[in-house]
Amino acid sequence: MPMSLCPVSSSIPACNKSVPAAPRSNGARILEPPAERVCQLLADNRGIIDRADYDVQGIRLADLAVQARRQLVAAALAYTRQYRDVPGPVAEPTGILLAGHQPEIFHPGVWLKNFVLHQLARQHDAVAINLVIDSDTIKTSSLRIPGGTVAKPRAAAVLFDSPSAEIPFQARAIQDPELFASFGRRAAERLSPLVADPLVREFWPLAIECARRTKNLGQSLSQARHQWEGGWGLTTLEIPQSVVCCLPAFHRLTAHLMAHLPRLWEVYNSAIAEYRRRHHVRSHSHPAPELAAEGAWLEAPFWIWTAENPRRRRVFVQPRGDDMVVSDLQGLEIALRLSPESESDTAVTQLAALAGRGIHLRSRALLTTLAARVLLGDLFIHGIGGAKYDRLTDAMIQRFFCLEPPTFLIVSGTLHLPIVHESATIDDLRAVRNRLRELEFHPEAFLDPQSQTAQQNGSTAAHWVNEKRQWIGTKVSHQDARRRCHAIREANRQLQPYVADRRAELAARGELLSAQLRAEAVLSSREYGFCLYPEQTLRDFLLDFPA
Repeated sequence: MPMSLCPVSSSIPACNKSVPAAPRSNGARILEPPAERVCQLLADNRGIIDRADYDVQGIRLADLAVQARRQLVAAALAYTRQYRDVPGPVAEPTGILLAGHQPEIFHPGVWLKNFVLHQLARQHDAVAINLVIDSDTIKTSSLRIPGGTVAKPRAAAVLFDSPSAEIPFQARAIQDPELFASFGRRAAERLSPLVADPLVREFWPLAIECARRTKNLGQSLSQARHQWEGGWGLTTLEIPQSVVCCLPAFHRLTAHLMAHLPRLWEVYNSAIAEYRRRHHVRSHSHPAPELAAEGAWLEAPFWIWTAENPRRRRVFVQPRGDDMVVSDLQGLEIALRLSPESESDTAVTQLAALAGRGIHLRSRALLTTLAARVLLGDLFIHGIGGAKYDRLTDAMIQRFFCLEPPTFLIVSGTLHLPIVHESATIDDLRAVRNRLRELEFHPEAFLDPQSQTAQQNGSTAAHWVNEKRQWIGTKVSHQDARRRCHAIREANRQLQPYVADRRAELAARGELLSAQLRAEAVLSSREYGFCLYPEQTLRDFLLDFPA
């Protein structure tokens, strides 16, 4: 008999516990666990799901995963072939490797995931699929680009489209086609004093072509990037989250989670509370907000919006007779014929009909990666940030589905723009500041023989050095403590003119280092969009990674 309930564990599972920091040095890349363990991880993760007897409204989770993966590969192949040629998957793939990100112009360390995804899938005869998370909202329609000179660089936000309301990428049409079309030229012009041959010159025409076809901002950026990857030999498939959430198997998982929301609600919130305690997080929005309760309504980890109102709203559910009613508590209600004990065929049909009514129900971040790891694929590739937060997903998988959480990979890297410049570190500046402090409180240590005999206001430096030494050597008493302190301060003050040249030299050095550090923050940021780098710099970083 399939299992439907399991006791709630009291702690976050220990697997996937090591999350490395983002690499700091230019060109550094990380892959954890290492590539030689991938074959075993694929087998172990597949075994976890193959043995999963958890009951999803009358179907074993293991069997639902088989259906989901077939549906996912077929849908990803169909979607990708709308805009580029890709070969079909191998006849008997050993598994499905997944990664995912928002359809943004992300930095090369994020892009590295796609290349590792391709390489590992090729090595292990697996299918590689990248999830385009188009349910996330677009926060900005600009790209931060450095300009100015090497000595005085300045980064500024350059628009690639007019600003708009914060709505999901799926619903975000390009507002200003002319502004979008001119971005490549404007970006290259701003970069020209620093980077002579950025990829954006050749890449942006692809984005313009995609924009003419799709009219959608996220699709224009992601499809152009994916076409460029194809030119470099990558054979990964891509699929938007909006398509994944409409797969029949995903609808079946959604119906089950709605039917068992009280238990999911408890597992979700307890995992967040424990994470905050363990990591001393005080913010109520990190790593994710807790699910709320409004009277009889419980919040579910989904977003909902409509074609008429594309702003994302939270989702709430409550039982009502033989139905589970889904609502945004702003007038929209959807009745699903569903209960914890019933089959879900009718509810799955009702969920499938939502798109035709212009209603979009999408999983939130933690639930998206949960589904990717237990339903859609055999190995998920995270970046640093996602890996940290997916400790919560580990707990949810263990507590809700009674499964050992499948292991994921962590991939990241750091790449600086190839701008030759004098670099400095905060330690260099700190050393100068410490030296200036020593000049103030120990000026005698910097005096040379010639300055010892020089006079200022009738007194020699040697006089004030001796005066200070005498007071330092005087035994401290309650009566003389204040006098002693003032005398030492006065000696230090009188000695300052003798070290003025040294102070000016150090101050100038400090100003130079401060300027270099300000420039370094601009020139050596790892956060610049991938299309701002020269093609060869990117190829060396992305393609020459022994995964």
